[in-house]
Amino acid sequence: MLKLFYAPGSCAMASHIALEEAGAAYDAVKVDLVGGDQRKPEYLAINPKGRVPALVTDRGILTENPAILAFVAQTHPAAGLAPLDDAYEFGRVQSFNSYLCSTVHVAHAHRLRAYRWADDPAAIAEMRRKVPQNVGECFDLIENEMFKGPWVMGERFTISDPYLFTLAGWLKGDSVELARFPKIHDHHQRMKQRPAVAKVLPLHQS
Repeated sequence: MLKLFYAPGSCAMASHIALEEAGAAYDAVKVDLVGGDQRKPEYLAINPKGRVPALVTDRGILTENPAILAFVAQTHPAAGLAPLDDAYEFGRVQSFNSYLCSTVHVAHAHRLRAYRWADDPAAIAEMRRKVPQNVGECFDLIENEMFKGPWVMGERFTISDPYLFTLAGWLKGDSVELARFPKIHDHHQRMKQRPAVAKVLPLHQS
């Protein structure tokens, strides 16, 4: 039995949706980030990074969405969540997910967690000011260059779709209009109609 540690409003929703899409047997454990659960010894023993998601497997613990998403796809091949038989196409999936993790998420994090990069209040304020521009430029690139349609990778739904859906859900808070990106907006609406998303989404609304 897999065990996913998640927090409402966090990027862990991507892995949570993927587990549902895969039909995986798992338990979901809520981590109260506002209450500081992520800093308690019990959780740090699971993930010393003090962040979510974390996935407990029978072989150990995985962290970071790209790794967990790939694990879910590879351990549930019948669900068809990644092109596992094509190294190049699977690399494209990993490339997209890595961009969301290393660039888009970081651009967003400058709004709420700028203190990770600076102590000077003026510097923190400037980072926050740039968030709408930086996040908007990231989604411009996805909309115009990376999104194939109707799903991220084309005709086939993959683990990239719940990840994009999760981060696109943060746009309003970053003062960026989702409607500015027609393909991503359409994708977001169709994702909400999927049974896995309808089941998971209420658990992640903070």
